[in-house]
Amino acid sequence: MNYYLGLDIGSSSIKAALVEVKSGKSLGVLQEPKEEMAMLAIKNGWAEQNPNDWWKHICNAIKSLKKKYNISRSQIKGIGISYQMHGLVVVNRQGIPLRKSIIWCDSRAVQIGHKAFDELGTEKCSSNLLNSPANFTASKLKWVKENEPDIYNQMYKFMLPGDYIAYKFSDKINTTISGLSEGVFWDFKNDKVADFLLEYYGIDKAFVPDIVDTFGVQSLVSEKGEAETGIAAGTPIYYRAGDQPNNALSLNVFNPGEVAATGGTSGVVYAVTDNLSGKESTRVNNFAHVNYTKSNPSIGKLLNINGAGIQYRWLLNNLAVSSYEEMNNLASEIPIGSDGVCLIPFGNGAERMLNNQEIGTRIVNMNLNNHHKGHICRAALEGIAFSFVYGMEILKSDGIKPNVIRAGNDNLFRSVIFANTVATLIEQEIEIYNTTGAIGAARAANLHKGDFKTFGKVIMDNDHVMTFMPFKDKEPYIKAYNNWKKELELILNK
Repeated sequence: MNYYLGLDIGSSSIKAALVEVKSGKSLGVLQEPKEEMAMLAIKNGWAEQNPNDWWKHICNAIKSLKKKYNISRSQIKGIGISYQMHGLVVVNRQGIPLRKSIIWCDSRAVQIGHKAFDELGTEKCSSNLLNSPANFTASKLKWVKENEPDIYNQMYKFMLPGDYIAYKFSDKINTTISGLSEGVFWDFKNDKVADFLLEYYGIDKAFVPDIVDTFGVQSLVSEKGEAETGIAAGTPIYYRAGDQPNNALSLNVFNPGEVAATGGTSGVVYAVTDNLSGKESTRVNNFAHVNYTKSNPSIGKLLNINGAGIQYRWLLNNLAVSSYEEMNNLASEIPIGSDGVCLIPFGNGAERMLNNQEIGTRIVNMNLNNHHKGHICRAALEGIAFSFVYGMEILKSDGIKPNVIRAGNDNLFRSVIFANTVATLIEQEIEIYNTTGAIGAARAANLHKGDFKTFGKVIMDNDHVMTFMPFKDKEPYIKAYNNWKKELELILNK
């Protein structure tokens, strides 16, 4: 039996998966390390990781997978890589990192990005970059140039986290258009590297890695890569993408109108469109999706909701309840609209979709005689669902016409109340799949053959769990949502 290896490089752990080449069936998934990976925060708002820690955990995960499933190096026929987005790795000519990686949640470059947006102009950034430069990889690189000139002067190339891992396997430095777009290095209007932004930041274009296709032979495992990982030299790396585009791929989301949703600590709605609109470029991020080409400008519009599952976890830890199941049962006894109790779930930092306001979490319309923890549980699930719907309204105003939502069988989407509320209010079915980013990345290795139809069938056959249909009687949901939105707008318009 032959297999593809999929890797998902997160900021808390590395996940590695094996899938059968022929059927796409998952053999198994492992996580390394067992505890969360360390993150260095020298100052408030900073977040760094050592890229070689990712590599060490990948090597360990591959060895454990091979041992657990008794797989030989010659049975692994290709590699797919998913990785934490927006990180910056800078290396010298020998490919050695010159400093720790400045990762996605590091906010040191926010002001640099804001200044660029103002000085380059809203129109230029929206039409060419489809984004504000904001706190993305390009702005982080400018921070290094300004604050660490000795490091900057030794630099040979910059890379995204997935590019670095591909380099460690193969000794070849390259990247993808999708990757460059997530760092805001891509000019969509002219379909090339964003020279005007590099010039504005004073960054030499020679630092940009060579560009390879998202699907195809990107590079081959070197002898050094074989010695360190136990994957045979000559094994192709067939695929690489950031975690959100990869999550969409894992859920078979490729076409305009298809939407991938994630309901973890924070929530993500990732909608695919062929419309190059940057109208909401300060509230919504726009990236080249995995199947982007000049003739097929497939764009992933990413809307982030910081205050999502973290809210429900906080309640689990602080209410007198023992499990999410108990909370869901308590919530199910309360009517739609939680008898007027509203929970505004934004308590996990600035909300980009609310124009970077930090409004915190609020519970309103609480009557201490009539309401109890069941109302809070229901209001929390509804409040998080309403924030997803509010985000979908922003996406619709930016040209998205959703026709299906697909989500992983995890966290919030396991709650019937949450999923039914979202499905009913946006009037679309929500398909739930049992898959992960690492499995998706492993399966994507097969897309170098270009057979997207079979890829989608593999996901449907192996992973589909259930579908939530919108309820016909949506009046109580609309009333509850409008009540919640009125409370939110009172806060926003203060």
